[in-house]
Amino acid sequence: MSQQAVEALTKIHLQVEKVIGDIQEEDWKRPSLCQGWRVQEVFAHMSSNMKEAVNPAPPPEDPLPPMKAEEAMEALVSPRRDWSAEQLLGEYAQYFEGWIGGMSALQEEPTASTMIPLADLGTYPMHMLANAFAFDHYCHLYIDILAPEGPLAIDVDSPTDDMIRPGIEWMITGMPQMQVEELAAAVTQPLELELTGPGGGTWTLQPAAEDGVITISPRANLGAVATVTSAAHDFVSWGTKRSNWRPSCVIDGDESYASSILDVLNII
Repeated sequence: MSQQAVEALTKIHLQVEKVIGDIQEEDWKRPSLCQGWRVQEVFAHMSSNMKEAVNPAPPPEDPLPPMKAEEAMEALVSPRRDWSAEQLLGEYAQYFEGWIGGMSALQEEPTASTMIPLADLGTYPMHMLANAFAFDHYCHLYIDILAPEGPLAIDVDSPTDDMIRPGIEWMITGMPQMQVEELAAAVTQPLELELTGPGGGTWTLQPAAEDGVITISPRANLGAVATVTSAAHDFVSWGTKRSNWRPSCVIDGDESYASSILDVLNII
């Protein structure tokens, strides 16, 4: 199960609290590393997700057409663009405890293993929602908001393995489903991904089987024609196309082949 992801969310929240304590009025308007969103919109995204998980808005009378995940996120953020800092932080504080409790409840069977579709992101057991949020919160805080990649130079604790690893597990699990056709076309031979430092591990991307979906094995030495090595923290940035992979990755083996996959990869 993903109880470690629930614990990661709690630890990341403590760092969010430090940012809330030090953030200045002008900081809310600064552009974050998340394209199109200021720091204000990033907080609005986090708080609105909490609110919808705890107290979802009733569905509209006229059903809306299906939306992609990023469109659904923007739909929640848009009405909050002009909220004050007090309103955003009030929503965040109001729903955090209930949200954490809900994520913990998803770790209990039979709910934990119940499969749920997540728009265009794929289908996952419900316990993995905690991993998805751990990835989301870590990425938005440590990549989008905080320096050196983000705009705010606020002192927080350095990320630890137990803060990063649940989000990395979400990225690895989701990768085959988020870009089914693109990765099936790109991954024609095994490629090893070695992530170092906190949150790290080794996985091998393998060509798609008859179902047309690549597989990822949590180990090395599976006949890979190349190995890509990167810090796990950096993977959160370049694996989501927030930054270029080239300054962060070392390739051992068939560099052209590995590069063709890294150029395609775009985890949501």
